[in-house]
Amino acid sequence: MTEIGVGLVGYGLGGRVFHAPFVAATPGLRLRAVVSGDPAKVQADWPGMAVVPSIEVLLALPGIDLVVVSSPDHLHADHALQALAAGKHVVVDKPFATTLDDARRITAAAEVAGRLLTVFHNRRWDADFLTLQDLIASGRLGEVVHLDSHFDRWRPEAAPVWKEAREGGSWQDLGPHLIDQALCLFGVPQAVSADIATLRPGAPAPDWFHVVLHYPGRRATLHGSKLAADHGLRFAVHGTGGSWIKHGLDPQEGAILAGQRPGDEGWGIDPLPGLLTTGEPGTTPGPHPNRPGDYRLFWQALVAALRGEGANPVLPGEALAVMEVLAAAQRSAAEGRTIAL
Repeated sequence: MTEIGVGLVGYGLGGRVFHAPFVAATPGLRLRAVVSGDPAKVQADWPGMAVVPSIEVLLALPGIDLVVVSSPDHLHADHALQALAAGKHVVVDKPFATTLDDARRITAAAEVAGRLLTVFHNRRWDADFLTLQDLIASGRLGEVVHLDSHFDRWRPEAAPVWKEAREGGSWQDLGPHLIDQALCLFGVPQAVSADIATLRPGAPAPDWFHVVLHYPGRRATLHGSKLAADHGLRFAVHGTGGSWIKHGLDPQEGAILAGQRPGDEGWGIDPLPGLLTTGEPGTTPGPHPNRPGDYRLFWQALVAALRGEGANPVLPGEALAVMEVLAAAQRSAAEGRTIAL
């Protein structure tokens, strides 16, 4: 595989911001076609790009080795299964699927087809999360006893788009990011307790969640609200050796929306440092510099994996574990009890 031909299914926010620019910026990948009902939108960003009306047409094109599924959530399973049946490697955007059963079906189909399957859990390569991993590995925080992870927004009125009405609401949308990060740090929890609610008048789906992951001697709380005018808090992490508080969101999505390309000068640099407080008497919070974030690392690892030169950047089993926690939280909220895993 000297050059891996890529077909992209969908050109909404995911395809336009998180996939096409990074495929184009990754040596060894070539974006060859996009499935979209709006060819002008695609070609405004990528002049001359082949735009096709359906995944069936895409799969019939020559030179497509890898299919990136960035269609609406409810189509993820069908599109991934079609691509695998056609002998293609597959990247599925998060959420992996709308149900755990569908996620398992996709995983089984990849095994039968002998094709690489991965899920785009890009927030592993956020500046703040990479920084947190370094802090934990260095021992500066001691043994972490509480991770508080937020993904809040200020959207007091629900927009008339499918994402606002998706089944599972913001938990289905943002929960996978927060779950995957917690599992990367601490593994699968013993149990899950969740409160998922709709707080905005007239909102068609849940827009608030507070989910607690239970670990021995540790708790991880995952929180999201669309009614947070002050939505700057991203992490509050407390350990036996200190605390780290981080505000602000990784800058890569905003940079693409502003017209930058991956790898431009200053790429992935988060200018807002977190505050680190050690547990030593008399210490005060001080700024701790961030590592640069870089979603290109996912795509570079994917190329290496497809060439047999490296590991899959997000294993299907890891993505299934995220789906299991996602489903357990929905069950916990519906039944009003803690769900053991």
